[in-house]
Amino acid sequence: MWRSSARAACVVCQHLANGTYGVRGKSPLQKLHLVSRSIHHSRHPLSRFQRLPLRISTQPFSALNHLPLRSSKLLLVKHGSQPHRTFWLARVASRLLKLRYLVLGSAVGGGYTAKKTYDQWKEMVPDLTEYKWIIPDFIWELDEYVDFEKLTKALPDSEDLAKLLPDFDKIGESLRSLSGFLTPGSPGDTAFRATEQGCEAEKQYKKVSDKEKVDQLQEELLRTQLKYQRMLERLEKENKELRKIVLQKDDKGIHQRKLKKSLIDMYSEVLDTLSDYDASYNTHDHLPRVVVVGDQSAGKTSVLEMIAQARIFPRGSGEMMTRSPVKVTLSEGPHHVAMFKDSSREFDLTKEEDLAALRNEIEIRMRKSVSDGCTVSTETISLSVKGPGLQRMVLVDLPGVISTVTSGMAPDTKETIFSISKAYMQNPNAIILCIQDGSVDAERSIVTDMVSQMDPQGKRTIFVLTKVDLAEKNVASPSRIQQIIEGKLFPMKALGYFAVVTGKGNSCESIESIKEYEEEFFQNSKLLKNCMLKAHQVTTRNLSLAVSDCFWKMVRESVEQQADAFKATRFNLETEWKNNYPRLRELDRNELFEKAKNEILDEVISLSQVTPKHWEEILQKTLWDRVSTHVIENIYLPAAQTTNSGTFNTTVDIKLKQWTDKQLPNKAVEVAWETLQEEFARFMTEEKGQEHDDIFDKLKQAVKDESIKRHKWNERAEDSLRVIQHNALEDRSISDKQQWDAAIQFMEETLHSRLKDTESVIEDMVGPDWKKRWLYWVGRTKEQTIRNETKNELEKMIKCNEEHPAYLANDEVTTVRKNLEARGVAVDPCLIKDTWHQVYRRHFLKKALGHCNLCRRGFYYYQRHFVDSELECNDVVLFWRIQRMLGITANTLRQQLTNTEVRRLEKNVKEVLEDFAEDCEKKMKLLTGKRVQLAEDLKKVREIQEKLEVFIEALHQEEK
Repeated sequence: MWRSSARAACVVCQHLANGTYGVRGKSPLQKLHLVSRSIHHSRHPLSRFQRLPLRISTQPFSALNHLPLRSSKLLLVKHGSQPHRTFWLARVASRLLKLRYLVLGSAVGGGYTAKKTYDQWKEMVPDLTEYKWIIPDFIWELDEYVDFEKLTKALPDSEDLAKLLPDFDKIGESLRSLSGFLTPGSPGDTAFRATEQGCEAEKQYKKVSDKEKVDQLQEELLRTQLKYQRMLERLEKENKELRKIVLQKDDKGIHQRKLKKSLIDMYSEVLDTLSDYDASYNTHDHLPRVVVVGDQSAGKTSVLEMIAQARIFPRGSGEMMTRSPVKVTLSEGPHHVAMFKDSSREFDLTKEEDLAALRNEIEIRMRKSVSDGCTVSTETISLSVKGPGLQRMVLVDLPGVISTVTSGMAPDTKETIFSISKAYMQNPNAIILCIQDGSVDAERSIVTDMVSQMDPQGKRTIFVLTKVDLAEKNVASPSRIQQIIEGKLFPMKALGYFAVVTGKGNSCESIESIKEYEEEFFQNSKLLKNCMLKAHQVTTRNLSLAVSDCFWKMVRESVEQQADAFKATRFNLETEWKNNYPRLRELDRNELFEKAKNEILDEVISLSQVTPKHWEEILQKTLWDRVSTHVIENIYLPAAQTTNSGTFNTTVDIKLKQWTDKQLPNKAVEVAWETLQEEFARFMTEEKGQEHDDIFDKLKQAVKDESIKRHKWNERAEDSLRVIQHNALEDRSISDKQQWDAAIQFMEETLHSRLKDTESVIEDMVGPDWKKRWLYWVGRTKEQTIRNETKNELEKMIKCNEEHPAYLANDEVTTVRKNLEARGVAVDPCLIKDTWHQVYRRHFLKKALGHCNLCRRGFYYYQRHFVDSELECNDVVLFWRIQRMLGITANTLRQQLTNTEVRRLEKNVKEVLEDFAEDCEKKMKLLTGKRVQLAEDLKKVREIQEKLEVFIEALHQEEK
């Protein structure tokens, strides 16, 4: 019986095992504690037998992988009837299958619904692809150039940021403990009332007045506000550093891309153009500016430096430092730098040496702008400052208003400062930043009355009280400061009132230290604790934010109106040009200068194209005109007084050597330099027919004079020229008859010219002859009559001795004087000698001309060295030597001119033109006239209008 029961149990187990397909591991039989309900049936016949548990090893295989299953232990099974065959595992599986279909169906339906909703939302969103150009290209490609992994590593961790936040757990615990103590019936309240000491403390706590509670709450609120404000500033500082890192990340070529100008830079360029257009600040210019006005030493410059976050202005103790308006354009940038409008140098404001250099440069520009006899100037100095976190605006720092003119100032200094300040403030769109010194009595203020006159309604005025720390110490009643901030003490009105602290009065303080001092002061100040001042009315940071908002609001309201005004002005100027100069182009001063520059350069090039023959002819003629007198008077005449040819030649050689060593090279270089100037002037002043424009005459003359002034001849030219001239004069060998005839012709021309000049001198000495006296009804003076008688007497002496020497002896002078006295003519011996010089000179020249005619056929005798001949033509040889020296010298100078000096002159002309091009005052002085001024106005108005239109378009894009 035991065996039959075991066999039945085996069959049941195998059947159950084979029915579970695809199951790995142990058989499910080991999980079934009850095979069926009938196994535990109490009335089963076999229930009374005690069966031992059997361990039967079965090895069923899975239908999926045919792997043998692990051996399972057969549980104790009680056999009996089985009315219910439903297993709970099957029921769970069926429920799971139903759940699977539900989940699958829900996922499909939900996905379809989500896609349909997404499509509807997508159709509702406007298409922004057309405005993609607003964002610079490099933003879309930023991930290619910026390493965001390194950037995220540089960011503070979440733990560091969490440290900045308050500990909410502790705050919650404090509130719970406080509520526990205050809530009746709580454990804290029970413990609190448990002791006598707690009871007394509760009674004392209830006696605290409501006023003290309010004070404590206000103080706690103020501390919390300041705490979070410091946290916000710290986060802003970190944000600024991160933005700086992003802007500086240009190592992959971002800096090579041309970025668009910022709005504030575009607006500043418009103001600069307007300043150049009308230096006297035309009242038609109504574009907004932030005008900083205040009494002297009220802290205007310090406030401006705090807004710019750099000590950029020169400082002094009590003396006037701002001597001219300074326009400061603030904009945001990666580096804290400053730059002047007319300079390319950048001053690094993070370096103290650059700050000192910038302050020195501003002071130098201010002193240069002030004319002689004045203390202040109306000329505006334009400066741009860029840096991280700077508010975008344009400020104009004006000289401080004074009440008394001190020694060393011009008498009209006070009136000039008033006129400058009023000129800037009367602009209806100018924002007036009125600076008032809080450490002095309000009754001593001068600027507040002026501001109230310019802006009586206070619609564009912002009042700033400086040195509040000193005011709190010195003022007996703090409510007086409250009255100032609330606008009740002064008659002026304002948009807003601010209180700031700009340091402790030490010029060496840094901006960071001043900020810390300002925050510390207002944190501990009674003015905030007693609610006399509001938190948004203190610190220069809040002031700069308010001024920037007001500035851009004013810009948006007025810029289009100003653009329309300049459009109308442009139309009027264009109409005037068409009526007065219909056939001329609208060339402004710079364009006219470029046109004149091209003409001048063309003329200089033409100078290099002069033929060598023309150069040599001019040089030879000019050089002979310069030295002919010396040759005739100092060389030829003294040598001609000798008795033989040997003495003549010796005298000539000695005098030529002395002349060559000392004077001749220098004279030759002077002649060449003057010839170059004359030719250059001829090309510059030569009219070009109908194309000639007389508007360039003054400019061309100035360029010519300046170029000639700068030009210096080569110093080595004289040394080389001296050797050449000495060698040429030593040569006496005339090679052919042609050269002989040329020398004779040169000699005759020279002697005829000298004879003509001598006769002219004699005629001036003795007066007109009888023909002119009868024909022109002129007579002789008494001196001319005396000279005429003396001349006649001397001519008689020469006729008696044609070989008379060149000088009169004393006895001959006495004889002539006595002969004249015998005829009733009293004469001075000096007059006789003077007259003799001209009479003998004429006699000698006529005699030399006669001798020159005799030597025309003397070349044959010259070749034989005048042997067996009474004819001597040494004077012809002298003139041949002179003529040859002139030709060689002219050739040498011509080579030097064409090869060196013309090019150097051309270089000088280019340098002069470049210097003139950079000198605006020079161009305004040399290019003048109604035509030039009208073209200049047209150019400026067009430029202003175009820049305004570009600025307005960019402004609208930013608003969108």
